[in-house]
Amino acid sequence: MRFTTTPFIAALAICVVAATSCSTSAPTGDVVVFAASSLTAAFTEMGTAFNAATPDAHITFNFAGSADLVTQLTEGAPADLFVSADDSNMKKVTDAELNAGAPLSIAKNTFAIIVGKGNPKGITTVADLAKPGLVVVLCAETVPCGKGAARILANAAVTITPKSLEDKVKGVVSKVTSGEADAGIVFVTDVKAAGDTAQGVDIPADLNVISNYPIVVTKQSQNAHAAQAFIDFVASAAGRAILAKYGFLAP
Repeated sequence: MRFTTTPFIAALAICVVAATSCSTSAPTGDVVVFAASSLTAAFTEMGTAFNAATPDAHITFNFAGSADLVTQLTEGAPADLFVSADDSNMKKVTDAELNAGAPLSIAKNTFAIIVGKGNPKGITTVADLAKPGLVVVLCAETVPCGKGAARILANAAVTITPKSLEDKVKGVVSKVTSGEADAGIVFVTDVKAAGDTAQGVDIPADLNVISNYPIVVTKQSQNAHAAQAFIDFVASAAGRAILAKYGFLAP
């Protein structure tokens, strides 16, 4: 999606976006961001805020599962930035030398059980996911939400057979909110983004998993200056406030 705005704070853009920008030209042009799907709501707002500060730069997002984004990058899909929902998928990018510089951690996330509005099945623990007749969906273990769910189930010594394995976390959310499934394990931020269409059941810290979110400019970027400016904005106080609003933890 493309964001546009009026240049109401263009005069402050250089210093708002990044301290380094105070000695360089303001960012301009298009920036394509490949971002993990769990960042959809937060980064949509982030793009609007960034463009308010830098009206001559325009952000376009491609949201998908981190593993799918890595595949797209390795196959040559054009992107200026990559944001993963875990370190392992970022490592695939750095191992393939598709990055220009070192990744920066911008946030952390943890997990919750997502259930339908009103929690009709009365799920209160991870162990409840193994109840007979309960329809559970999970992410595939190739993506961060699936890896996290697998570790949580192992930590709780719970074995389940999911009805489906989704290629991104939004797939789990969709099946629970539509009534196709009774429960799933997703990021806390995805439960928050679902609003009143679902609710979450907390997972105890001793069973839970924390996932790191690194971002990096790609080697193939055609607009590295504006891409770095977006990273600087995400890492700024304003950017971190947006991430916190959607439930992300500080890096």
